[in-house]
Amino acid sequence: MSQLKHLGRVLVIAPHPDDEILGCGGTIARLAAEGHEVHVAIATQGCPPAFSEESVEQVRREMKRAHEIVRVTRTHVLDLPAAALDQVPASELNAKIGRLVDEVEPDTLFLPFIGDIHGDHQLIFLASMVAARPRHDKAPSRIFCYETLSETNWYAPPTTPAFVPNVFFDITDTLDAKLDAFAAFESQVRSFPEERSIEAINALAQFRGATVHVRAAEAFMLIREIARKG
Repeated sequence: MSQLKHLGRVLVIAPHPDDEILGCGGTIARLAAEGHEVHVAIATQGCPPAFSEESVEQVRREMKRAHEIVRVTRTHVLDLPAAALDQVPASELNAKIGRLVDEVEPDTLFLPFIGDIHGDHQLIFLASMVAARPRHDKAPSRIFCYETLSETNWYAPPTTPAFVPNVFFDITDTLDAKLDAFAAFESQVRSFPEERSIEAINALAQFRGATVHVRAAEAFMLIREIARKG
């Protein structure tokens, strides 16, 4: 029996394509293998002139392949402007994320960390927390934040919020799927010692695993859990 059965239907919200793989690709693959319904929402996409149509289409193809590798149930693309969410009215952003959460009705949410250096990550976290307010029985029962290499550890803790994980998911059996899924993002892979390299992703998984005496893990911060009665 799955030790993650209590997570139920899962929704991972990623600011940009590949954040979901960096942050919880191994957990997505494990959940899928254990029979969970796993939705992934990609909040933004590149828009001209900052991003060419060719590069945007390439990333979409890479994302589709990556999601096939980790066996995402359904991918939702919100088409908000990448690196320009600060120009989207908060009411519009909140409404769009709110409609997504209402549609999926997740038991568990995985979100980017509020302390990430990228403003898009911060705004998606805030909008998702608005959408997840426990105002009715179908509000998500638990919310986790994931860490994203080159975003979570590049701000300025302790001046800014620090990522201090308190939940670890064993991904020993799905680490290879995570690495293969990130490798599918050919346009995003960098050479070591850059953080967005296969070697760095593997090293972080091993480090997080060793922290809790497993071979590989992904680390999360539990933001809220509601233990509802049966």
